Amino acid sequence: MCNKAKGSYLMGRLSVCSKLCYAIGGAPYQITGCAIGFFLQIYLLDVALLDPFYASIILFVGRAWDAITDPTVGFLVSRSPWTRFGRMMPWIVLSTPLAVLCYFLIWYVPSVDQGKVVWYLIFYCSFQTLQTCFHVPYSALTMFISTEQKERDSATAYRMTVEVLGTLIGTAVQGQIVGMANAPCISTGKDLNSTDLQGAPEVNITEPNVSLKNAYMIASGVICSIYVVCAMVLFLGTCRVRTEPMSFFQGIRMVMGHGPYAKLVMGFLFTSLAFMFLEGNFALFCSYTLGFRNDFQNILLVIMLSATLAIPFWQWFLTKFGKKTAVYIGTTSVVPFLVSVVFVPSNLIVTYVVSFAAGVSVAAAFLLPWSMLPDAVDDFKVQNPESQGHEAIFYSFYVFFTKFASGVSLGVSTLSLDFAGYVTRGCTQPAEVDLTLKILVSAAPIVFIIIGLLIFISYPINEEKRQGNRKILNEQRENEIDSETDSTELNVV
Repeated sequence: MCNKAKGSYLMGRLSVCSKLCYAIGGAPYQITGCAIGFFLQIYLLDVALLDPFYASIILFVGRAWDAITDPTVGFLVSRSPWTRFGRMMPWIVLSTPLAVLCYFLIWYVPSVDQGKVVWYLIFYCSFQTLQTCFHVPYSALTMFISTEQKERDSATAYRMTVEVLGTLIGTAVQGQIVGMANAPCISTGKDLNSTDLQGAPEVNITEPNVSLKNAYMIASGVICSIYVVCAMVLFLGTCRVRTEPMSFFQGIRMVMGHGPYAKLVMGFLFTSLAFMFLEGNFALFCSYTLGFRNDFQNILLVIMLSATLAIPFWQWFLTKFGKKTAVYIGTTSVVPFLVSVVFVPSNLIVTYVVSFAAGVSVAAAFLLPWSMLPDAVDDFKVQNPESQGHEAIFYSFYVFFTKFASGVSLGVSTLSLDFAGYVTRGCTQPAEVDLTLKILVSAAPIVFIIIGLLIFISYPINEEKRQGNRKILNEQRENEIDSETDSTELNVV
């Protein structure tokens, strides 16, 4: 163990080892989430060859399923018994092997066409459930690794750096392996002329390309291996912490009724929707609207590389200018690039430049929600000093709303493409599809960003409030320590 537990929390400064071990545990969620977010939609449409309507059902139901699993797991975690490995670590360890199995089977094309929809629905929902069993207890550890806001913010910055690096790894592994596979498109409609019909090779649209199908399975195998390694590092290197029993249903009413938390969640729900719409449709947008079918995986890689490099900048920025200011600057900085990528004529070099710049804003979207959540939890503790131990509820609902945003964006996007007349594995798409993709990666995200920022205007926890809460909590802890010391001395006497 990197540190030892002292009381209910880890006290004092955290070592770099502790922060790194804790941070590495966040990589599996982002690696798999990035691969699913960027590639599952195009995989279901062009490799599994599902009808866009059924693909949208799978994507939406899989995420909406978290409406049940996230609060349920939050309840079970809070009520689970204490073990010698802690309360949360058994959830992480036991869910890992089942999660990697379900993740691998998501990227397998079953031989029975009639059962494809059921296959993907079962394993996608199962993976979401098992990933929740990993991520809810993991994210709740933020409140227990230190009592100091500065140390928690620092640990969160480590975590977000690793998680953005995880998205880079997920994009690189999935994109580069899949990108090497030969996947001929299908010429239809205006793409065909008499010469094409005579000379074009015959492609069977009813069967997925074998090399592309294998590429997705190889990529999923690599990601599963990384998932297991990260879980082992988290288990071996993260300190054990102990929490007190709590009343879940009473706690849930108090948590959801806490104004700052509700505003924080709703604000980031809309800004998350913006980035989820961009993430879920960017591969199709690059392939068809921009015409970079063979380069989209490299463009995604540039976005994630830029985001990884920008995390330290945003950590410095929020420390220097405050978290609310960082939200406004970081979130709105992506808007000019969302506009330019649609209206600037298609050019590969320009697209790379725009993608790199947009990645800076993506980094802010990763870091700020998780950096601000502990502040809302601290504010709750200040206002409700007699009600403690609700961290798992705060984080379970926060995770739920993030996943819900992803499910809504993927489901609505795929259904919109179906209505627009998306052609499976087509070399080109109808004009209606191009227009739909432009709306999904530009207009819709901008609208959601504006709504989210309007909600943040009323968010009450600024730097002054945050420092005031920190002072009150420190005084409470000092009083508790003094009381424990006095009690010990009396017992000795």
